[in-house]
Amino acid sequence: MTQHGFYGPLERIDDCLWRIPRSYKPEMRVDGLIFASDVLMEHIRSDRAPEQVANVATLPGIQLASLAMPDIHWGYGFTIGGVCATDPERGGVISPGGVGYDINCGVRLIRSTIREEQLAPHLVRLVEDLFATVPAGAGRSGPYRFDRGELHDLMERGPQSLISRGLATEEDIEMTEARGCLPGADPGRVSEKALARGANQC
Repeated sequence: MTQHGFYGPLERIDDCLWRIPRSYKPEMRVDGLIFASDVLMEHIRSDRAPEQVANVATLPGIQLASLAMPDIHWGYGFTIGGVCATDPERGGVISPGGVGYDINCGVRLIRSTIREEQLAPHLVRLVEDLFATVPAGAGRSGPYRFDRGELHDLMERGPQSLISRGLATEEDIEMTEARGCLPGADPGRVSEKALARGANQC
């Protein structure tokens, strides 16, 4: 979080929607919209993330609005939780690094048959074990090492390349969007800096 709060205009639209009007900055092409409850908005106001929502609203080709989801907080360019759509015919671009280089980092959904009342007494221990086991946060490293060839294979074939190491199952892959990889992935286009950054995060 940055040191100073946001003091620009925030207009309530409804119970969980706030607007930074396009008039806030002359360069803004669209409004900024933030989805947040009153409680969340107290925290959001203490951060400068709404300023980033306004900044994104100045991008060429932006459509409809610069959006921020309830997890909004200060990012590298976009706010974390920021969303925008741009039209390439109006100068818009795809910005894969808008919020930083770790987009979707650590986001997982696990379905379980465990009921809430069964889990509740063990929740603190479960969270502690997850944090001890799963690398989380910038600079954290994981227990697995991949050489360059293995990294390239992982980038091309996704989790399919992990089956032989016992780190994935066919069922895992079936439950992963696009089976965890996209056709035409070309590891040769990944910079040395990006490879070095990701090599120890497995």
